[in-house]
Amino acid sequence: MLRHGLSTLRQLLVLPSVNGQCNRLMSLGPNGEELIVQKLDGDDEGIVVLGLNRPKAMNSFSKNLVEQFEKSVEDLQFNESLRVVIIRSMVPGIFCAGADLKERAKMSQSEVGPFVSRLRRMLFDIQNFPVPTIAAMDGAALGGGLEMSLGLDMRVAANNAKLGLVETRLAIIPGGGGTQNLTRLVGPSLAKELIFTARVLGGNDAHKLGIVNHVVEQNSDGDAAYLKSLDLAREILPQGPIALRMAKRAINCGSEIDISSGLAFEQACYAQVIPTEDRLEGLKAFREKRKPKYTGR
Repeated sequence: MLRHGLSTLRQLLVLPSVNGQCNRLMSLGPNGEELIVQKLDGDDEGIVVLGLNRPKAMNSFSKNLVEQFEKSVEDLQFNESLRVVIIRSMVPGIFCAGADLKERAKMSQSEVGPFVSRLRRMLFDIQNFPVPTIAAMDGAALGGGLEMSLGLDMRVAANNAKLGLVETRLAIIPGGGGTQNLTRLVGPSLAKELIFTARVLGGNDAHKLGIVNHVVEQNSDGDAAYLKSLDLAREILPQGPIALRMAKRAINCGSEIDISSGLAFEQACYAQVIPTEDRLEGLKAFREKRKPKYTGR
């Protein structure tokens, strides 16, 4: 969420270069897409990659990008073959800089409220996506960009990535779940320190604090976090799809309530997998010492 475009962001973060040269910016998709949806195939079938692609605006959230996210999330929710979603950047050196403040400055006062509400709702929908989700942060994730990743199930960052909830610099607060999700990850005291100071962390420090699951050494192509995220998705892919959805639901809901209620909720989720064909296939495959062939039924 920065005010003056790419030059300001580079001055603040000192974005890394690839092979000693300034990171190149990629062009928009063939039809001007700001969100590129890639459904992997072959052995990776079931993995969907959502690629942020606003090179001139540091992947910040515009009206158009929010609309494309909404449509993609709605479409994917009804995709029975979906197993894992990875959100990455198609623009070297940047994951997402939060809301597009240049676009917002052109909005009337009556337009700002509805847009912020729509952006918040989109981030909430991503957070509640039914299948496992991974953020691959190969570059700066600031403001709403970090908030989006905090709402995903897992986060992978390159060691040279820059992460921070910087909204207080602009006299606002994180409004896309940041105050809540960061607190649940690192505790109230540390979350307050990071938000009050608008501190920007490197990938290694974010990993030490538990903000990201994995930190990896950036490579010359600038996609190390994505490749690690893909490895993680491939580990998830063979597991029972209904079990994954129920496990996610049990964890998400159970972590918000007392332990007794959480255990009861876990039991209810467990009951959902008992009558499935996948459970019987898992038992049969175990007996026959082979890989199970799950269908999501």
